[in-house]
Amino acid sequence: MRRIAGLPFALALSLCCLSPPHAARAQLAIGITVNAAPPPLPVYVQPPIPAPGYIWTPGYWAWSDDTGYYWVPGTWVLPPAPELLWTPGYWGWSDGAYAFHAGYWGATVGFYGGISYGFGYTGVGYEGGYWRGGSFFYNSSVNNISNVSVTNVYNKTVVNNTTNVSYNGGTGGTTVKPTPQQLAVQGAHHVAATGEQARHAEAAMKNPALTLANNHGHPAVAATAHAARFSGAGVVAARPGKPIAAPPPRHAQPTAAHALPTGHARPTGNAPPPGHALPTASASPAGHALPTGNALPPAHALPPGHALPTAHALPGAGAHPAPAPHVAPPASRPQLVQHAPPQPRAAAHPPAPRVAQAVVHRPAPSHVSRPAPRPHPAARPRPAPHQHS
Repeated sequence: MRRIAGLPFALALSLCCLSPPHAARAQLAIGITVNAAPPPLPVYVQPPIPAPGYIWTPGYWAWSDDTGYYWVPGTWVLPPAPELLWTPGYWGWSDGAYAFHAGYWGATVGFYGGISYGFGYTGVGYEGGYWRGGSFFYNSSVNNISNVSVTNVYNKTVVNNTTNVSYNGGTGGTTVKPTPQQLAVQGAHHVAATGEQARHAEAAMKNPALTLANNHGHPAVAATAHAARFSGAGVVAARPGKPIAAPPPRHAQPTAAHALPTGHARPTGNAPPPGHALPTASASPAGHALPTGNALPPAHALPPGHALPTAHALPGAGAHPAPAPHVAPPASRPQLVQHAPPQPRAAAHPPAPRVAQAVVHRPAPSHVSRPAPRPHPAARPRPAPHQHS
C-alpha cells in the first residue's frame, strides 16, 4: 500500500495543551507559515497494528526554523476516548504562504485539505474503520491487522488517489474545498492530539535523519508501529525515489541574547585589547587615564623589583579628581618617557648611574686642592746659590 504523510500539527496542539510551553514544542504549534511548498508525501507500507483498539494516524511533513522540513512518521495510537476519529492536519495555501492546520480528534472526520494520506484517508472522510457500541471495527483492506487477533473486522475496497501532493491550494496543490458539513465539524468541539502523539512529533523533530535535507524526501523511518520508537521491529522505510531538494531553514532574527561575535565585541568596561593593556602597576585610575601618547606599552613596563618608588607612583583612584595628573611630580613621567624609547630596560637603571656619578664627583675637592702645590714656586729662594757664586 502507498504511505504518505500530511502534517497533523495537532501533535503540536496536544503538546501545548497538555503541558507547559517548551522551546522545542513551540515549533510544533499552529500558526507556522512557510514560503516553500511542502515536499511530496513519501510512499511506504503500513506497519502491523500493535494491539486491538489502536487507530492509524498518517505521517506528515512538519517545519522547524532550525532544520526546515522534517518527516513525522505515521504511527498507531490509542484515541483519547472511545468513539473518536482522527482528522489529519494539512498544509494549505493562505495569504501568499503555506500554513499548517493542526489535526484533531472528533466524533466525525473533518476537512484535511483533500490530501490522500492512504490507509483509509482518501482525502475525504475515513474509510479505515468505524465505531459501534464502543468497539472499533477495522477495514482489513486498508489496515495491517494480520499479526493480532481482531474480531471486529470487515473488508471494503477503497480506491486511493495515486497522487502524493502534500498541500492544498497554491501552485500544484489539491483543489478540494471544504463542504458546509466539514466546516461545521471543524468548528465543533474536538480534542487535540494526545501526549503520545506530541512526544512522537517532538522526537521526530530532534532526529537529524528525518530532516528533508538528510533524507531527500525518502526517510528511512517512514512509519512505525509504536509512537516515538524509531528503531527495532515495526519500523518501515520509505520506498526509494527521486531526491527532493530541501529549502533552506528560516532562522529566527537575532535577539538581545545573541551577542556580537567575540572578535568584534568590545571588552568589558571599554578596556583595551589584551595585548595593549597598561601594566597593573602603572595603570591610571578610571577618569584619570594618561593620554594615549603617554601610555606605556607592555614592552616598556618596569621589570619586577624595579618599580618606581612610592613617591613617584601615579595617584590612586579618587585621590585628586582633576588635578591629579598635575599634582604628581612631573619628573616621574618625563623620566619614564625619556628613557623608555631608547632601550626597554634602560629605564629601570638610569637612577643608579646618576647616584654613582654624584659619588664620583664628590671627590672634586681633591681636584680643587691641587693648587696646593703652587707654594713650591714660592720656594724659589733656591737661586740663592747664584748669590754664593
